[in-house]
Amino acid sequence: MTGIGSDIEIARKASKKPIFDIGAKLGIPPEQLVPYGHDKAKISAGFIAAQKGRPDGKLILVTAINPTPAGEGKTTTTVGLGDGLNRIGKRAVVCIREASLGPCFGVKGGAAGGGYAQVVPMEDMNLHFTGDFHAITSAHNLLAALIDNHIYWGNEQNIDIRRVTWRRVMDMNDRALRNIVTSLGGVANGFPRETGFDITVASEVMAILCLASDLKDLETRLGGIIVGYRRDKTPVFARDIKADGAMTVLLKDAMQPNLVQTLENNPAFVHGGPFANIAHGCNSVIATTTALKLADYVVTEAGFGADLGAEKFFDIKCRKAGLTPNAAVIVATVRALKMNGGIKKEDLGVENIGAVEAGCANLGRHIENVHKFGVPVVVAINHFVSDTDAEIAAVKAYCAAHGAEAILCRHWAQGSAGIEELARKVVEIAEAGTGRFAPLYSDGLSLFGKIETVAKEIYRAGEVTTDKMVRDQLRSWEEQGYGHLPVCMAKTQYSFSTDPSLRGAPVGHIVHVREVRLSAGAGFVVAITGEIMTMPGLPKLPASERIFLNEQGYIEGLF
Repeated sequence: MTGIGSDIEIARKASKKPIFDIGAKLGIPPEQLVPYGHDKAKISAGFIAAQKGRPDGKLILVTAINPTPAGEGKTTTTVGLGDGLNRIGKRAVVCIREASLGPCFGVKGGAAGGGYAQVVPMEDMNLHFTGDFHAITSAHNLLAALIDNHIYWGNEQNIDIRRVTWRRVMDMNDRALRNIVTSLGGVANGFPRETGFDITVASEVMAILCLASDLKDLETRLGGIIVGYRRDKTPVFARDIKADGAMTVLLKDAMQPNLVQTLENNPAFVHGGPFANIAHGCNSVIATTTALKLADYVVTEAGFGADLGAEKFFDIKCRKAGLTPNAAVIVATVRALKMNGGIKKEDLGVENIGAVEAGCANLGRHIENVHKFGVPVVVAINHFVSDTDAEIAAVKAYCAAHGAEAILCRHWAQGSAGIEELARKVVEIAEAGTGRFAPLYSDGLSLFGKIETVAKEIYRAGEVTTDKMVRDQLRSWEEQGYGHLPVCMAKTQYSFSTDPSLRGAPVGHIVHVREVRLSAGAGFVVAITGEIMTMPGLPKLPASERIFLNEQGYIEGLF
């Protein structure tokens, strides 16, 4: 992938169309779009509500192998496939998530694709965009302020200040805020207590916005947030302190999907942004369901590898929204497979068939897992110039032996022309109607049973361990009527296990659940495993050190 220019250089040269022209491709009248400049807009709630009786298009999930430093290109493939489907005459919409400032200034840029398979305006998407994340942060922290204010002014709900569970959030990586003490400084500042910060993408408000069907549903879910417990251990809800109405007001505009375009001027919905390693990792239900009413094909992605994003897409998003995916694309690169086969990053440019074949065990595991949900699979080999014919042949042969065709894709360098074969295969699979989608577990299984099912069936763990306190907490939630909820596993994205250094396809490992959190408004139980953090820290050399404005006023280093 050389000689073409950087992603940001390609994005700057894009010939963008006015956002009203992009909306017209989907039959959205100009008056039903709320423009944010010339190249992005929100779709009105009234227009979305008016589409409810229309038939749905086909839903395609793009997922991937476990991420490596070599790169996989899941978002790039999602965007490229959307362009490819439009190229062969299908009306297709891409549905992806918004970028968090945390990773943008921490490790890498956001998720706008790459090469000639990008969504623009890329710089806006990676920064403030339309303000959705700011609204989510504000709504979340309004609730936190109202809790402390309620306690200060008499505590009518008898909240036990030792059992306040609602933390604060910010959209930035900051390890210093993971655990803090608030209200120091005397009587005028309230009652000191331990608390902390999570990153905004881990907020239950983010999850609620991404799972709510409309503003009424949003307000109901916000009211159902458990903020803490009384001394008798009965829950206190956000609605008990009258926070749900004001939070909904703050989120009114953020609830509406954002319309932008690909480099080939095809429509893309960019909305919501929960991480898949600490949250459910999918774009919003309202964006996906709206796109399904307007397009023949909707191509969406789920974060990180299929063990995290795809599992949560199937078991949480599809279960909650009644969605039926028609096909899944698993993205892999020869380079990443070689890393899974034990090769160091600096040696990836040398042909190594043995390492490719060894690393394919990771890909094979993901193919097996997606098949467990009854969803047909095709593999996209995201091409790099260093790939050899023999290495590509090895991947194709492995996939054929494991029930999936692998197709070489050159969308990064060629745009839709380089992914046309995959687009035609996706249409063939989706139109065949062979899928028999079903979640991995039933609603009636116990909460710990659901955790065990995911750990053993998807991660191939030999055992799930936890403390008595966690088991007692799960049983307590079941007694309170929350036993039917799905589970959202918080786990490292780099491995099937909870050890990020354990690549490939490990089996028989132990998954330890150290903490569980009830997201009653969102409608799932979070199980936190291993060393995963809901507030990341910055690396030794944060990406922010390389970000600046050049003499022409352009942003450098953002991606």
